[in-house]
Order: sequence, then C-alpha cells, then structure tokens
Amino acid sequence: MTTVRIDKWLWAARFFKTRSLAARSCELSRIESNRQPAKPAREVRIGDMLRITNDGGDFEVEVLLLSEVRGPASVAQTLYRETEPSRELRQKVAAERKAALQFEELPAGRPSKRDRRRIIQFRGRS
Repeated sequence: MTTVRIDKWLWAARFFKTRSLAARSCELSRIESNRQPAKPAREVRIGDMLRITNDGGDFEVEVLLLSEVRGPASVAQTLYRETEPSRELRQKVAAERKAALQFEELPAGRPSKRDRRRIIQFRGRS
C-alpha cells in the first residue's frame, strides 16, 4: 500500500472520531496537504506534511506510516510525527486557555428576574 485516502488516514490516526467527520473537515478546507487544501479523496503518501485543524487545536504533522484501519491510540500515534513548532504552539494556547479560566468569575447561580431584565436590556432587546 503506497497511498491511502486522506479521510481514512485521519480517521485511522484518531484525529477525528468518524470518517464522515474527517471528510466534512476536508470539505470545509480545515485540512491541508503539502500546503494545498485537501479533498476527502486526496491520496496521502509517506512523507507528506499535513496541517489539521480540529477541536483539539491546530496540528502540523508528517506522515510516517499509512493505515486504513483504526487501531488503538498507541498504534495511531506511530502513524505521524508532530512538528516541534506545532507542539509548542498548541501547548501555549492550552496554557492561555487554562489561565483565562482562572480569571473568569462565574455567577453563583441563575440570574434573578431583575438580573434577566437587565441582561435583556443590555443586549439591546426590547
């Protein structure tokens, strides 16, 4: 096997939970293969550089192995190698997100009727 469909590979490498989610992400131009937008049927070869945007963040990976079947996570991690700048950027974004939660003060409970009226008025509704 020298090539695999990109949506199958993304699913096998566990970037997406289902193959249809991987295909949808390709259609929305969230996947780039060698700096080109990738359609779901695009072939992936060993050595290709992929840029993947999903809920977990932005990944820039090099394809090391090919697989059409989804296996355990330990096997899926051997299919690719994430670049060092990509890893550092994801860790920085995660740290910023975690720090932002510390400063965000959440309300104790539900807003009262008076508070709800103020919220509605603030948002510009009648």
